[in-house]
Amino acid sequence: MKRAVNDTGRCVACGVCALQCPRGAINIYRGCFADVNTSMCVGCGICEKACPTGSITVRETEDTGI
Repeated sequence: MKRAVNDTGRCVACGVCALQCPRGAINIYRGCFADVNTSMCVGCGICEKACPTGSITVRETEDTGI
């Protein structure tokens, strides 16, 4: 399964990814960084393309079955 992953060290919490996410799977955590809700993320890659800092990447993740 593909999921978005955020490098919080590079994230500037601009919110562009959260605005672009069609599933509402991304929120800005305490004004510090984008937090991806992996249970809501479908790995579409829209956030990755929208991120101006390149901190979000869509990666293959292990399916935990949850």
